Amino acid sequence: MATKLTTCLWFDKGEARKAAEFYASVFPDSSVGKAMTAPGDYPDGQQGDELTVEFTVLGRSFVGLNGGPLFKPNEAVSFMVITEDQAETDRYWNAIIQNGGQESECGWCKDRWGFSWQITPRVLLEGNTNPDPAVAKRVFDAMMTMQKIDVARIEAAIAGETADA
Repeated sequence: MATKLTTCLWFDKGEARKAAEFYASVFPDSSVGKAMTAPGDYPDGQQGDELTVEFTVLGRSFVGLNGGPLFKPNEAVSFMVITEDQAETDRYWNAIIQNGGQESECGWCKDRWGFSWQITPRVLLEGNTNPDPAVAKRVFDAMMTMQKIDVARIEAAIAGETADA
């Protein structure tokens, strides 16, 4: 089903389907859809090459374009996934990292195709926007020491306690 807004992600040749299949295997409400193949030869390929693949991640529609190596993703655009607990946070983070990704800071990681993901527990968002500035600062300070977010440490910061690192 076509939506009015679909995000197109540029991949190196032949990588769009691999990424779509990976995302669909990790996130719920995700699937791989139709592909468009080249109807004829073109300067960088031939008839039958897969040009695009439609996919859904967490209910959002995307198109993966097998555009080649010309353009690379960067941190200016990222995907924020809100998680409910440490188990969900660990599941998404570990799946991305263990599939050729890399860790970054403050809940950010990068998948093997170079796209940035923010795996963000809801408690972190609530703590960082707490109306009590002292609570928000403690949560922010705790977050600044982390790569993958540790929910227990964030909850301890909200409560004004220290959790074992």
